[in-house]
Amino acid sequence: MSRMVGTISRGVRAPIIRSGDDLSLIVTDSIIEAAKEEGYEVRDRDVIAMTEAIVARAQGNYASVDDIAADIRAKFPAGEIGVIFPILSRNRFAICLKGIARGVKKVVLMLSYPSDEVGNHLVSLDMLDEAGINPYSDVLDLKKYRELFGYEKHRFTGIDYVEYYESIIRQEGAECEIVFANDARAVLDYTKYVLNCDIHTRARTKRILKAAGAIAVYGLDEILTESVNGSGYNENYGLLGSNKATEDKIKLFPRDAQALVEDIQKKIFDATGKHVEVMVYGDGAFKDPIGKIWELADPVVSPAYTAGLEGTPNELKLKYLADNDFASLSGDALKEAIKGEIEKKDSDLVGNMASEGTTPRRLTDLIGSLCDLTSGSGDKGTPIVHIQGYFDNYTTE
Repeated sequence: MSRMVGTISRGVRAPIIRSGDDLSLIVTDSIIEAAKEEGYEVRDRDVIAMTEAIVARAQGNYASVDDIAADIRAKFPAGEIGVIFPILSRNRFAICLKGIARGVKKVVLMLSYPSDEVGNHLVSLDMLDEAGINPYSDVLDLKKYRELFGYEKHRFTGIDYVEYYESIIRQEGAECEIVFANDARAVLDYTKYVLNCDIHTRARTKRILKAAGAIAVYGLDEILTESVNGSGYNENYGLLGSNKATEDKIKLFPRDAQALVEDIQKKIFDATGKHVEVMVYGDGAFKDPIGKIWELADPVVSPAYTAGLEGTPNELKLKYLADNDFASLSGDALKEAIKGEIEKKDSDLVGNMASEGTTPRRLTDLIGSLCDLTSGSGDKGTPIVHIQGYFDNYTTE
C-alpha cells in the first residue's frame, strides 16, 4: 500500500536555554533523542527549526532601557522626537518606548488608525464610518479622538493602548503629545526629528519623510545597530524583532545565525548520515480572521536558513488536474495519471494554470509559519521543531 502519511510537524522539547549555551549541540542532541524516544528516524530533507528566541538567548543578545535611551540621545540631540507608526504591543514595543522616552524631553507619538501595521486595532472600521472619518486623509489630535471614540480597549488584551503609551512616556519624565494619522508627513507639523517604528513599510516611510523636509529620520531598525556600553545589538534590524525580557531589559533579534544553522546541519549529518535543512524562525506570517492580527511583528520570518530552503514551492494543484485534465478518469487510472503529471512537471511552473491556487510564498515563510504554530508562544516548552515530509508529493512512497 502507498504511504498514507504526508507532512508531520513535531514540537521537540529542550532544556531552558541560557546565555553562553552551546545551542548547536543542544539542538542536535534534542532532535536525535526525540527520534530515539518516539521511535522514528531522521530522514533526508527533514527540516530542523528553532525559535529566534533561543538563538538570541544563547548569544546573550540583550540590551537595557538605558542602552536604548543612550542611543536615542546620541541620534536625537535636540531632545525632541516624533515617534510614528509603532505597533501596539506590551511585549514588543512598550519597553522600547520606555527607552525612547527616557532619552528625550518631548515625544510626539503618532499612531496609525484604525489599526497598527500588524493588525492590532485602536478602533473598528465601522466606528470610523459612523464618525465620518477618512483615515487616509484625516489627522486627529487626542481630544478629537476621545470625543469620537472614547476609551476603546483592545479586545484580547483589555488595554487602551493610547492611554498606556502616554503613561509610559510621562513616567519617563518626557512631555507627550499624541496624534492619529496615516500619512507620515503629518508628523512634520509637530517636529522635524522623527523615529519611524513601522516594520515592513519602513524604507518607504523614511524616503517620504526625507523628501518632505525632515531634519533627522531614523528607523527602529537603526537603533542599537552596534553595542552601546557593552549591550547586545543587531546590525541589520536594530530594535526590530526585539521582545521584553524584564521590566528594564530587551532581548534583541538574533544576529550571525547563519553559521549556527550550517553547523547544526553538519552535526546532524555526522550523527545520522542524513542531509537535513535547518532554519531559525520568528513570527509566522498569517492573519487571525477574528482579531485581525497579521502576526508578523518580526522583520523577517527567518533570519537564517540553509541553502536548500531558498525559493518557493513548485507544485501542481491536484484538484485542478482532477477536475480539468483528467476529468474523465477515476480510481487507479486517475491516480496514475496525476502521478505521471507530477513526475514530468517543469522545474518552474510560473504561469502554468495547473499550479493555480498553490501558495506563491517563500519556503522559509511557509515553513516558519508552520513552526510558529507548532511551537506556540506560551508554555509548551518546544522551541525546536522537526518537520518531515514537507518536500514529499503524491508520488513519494
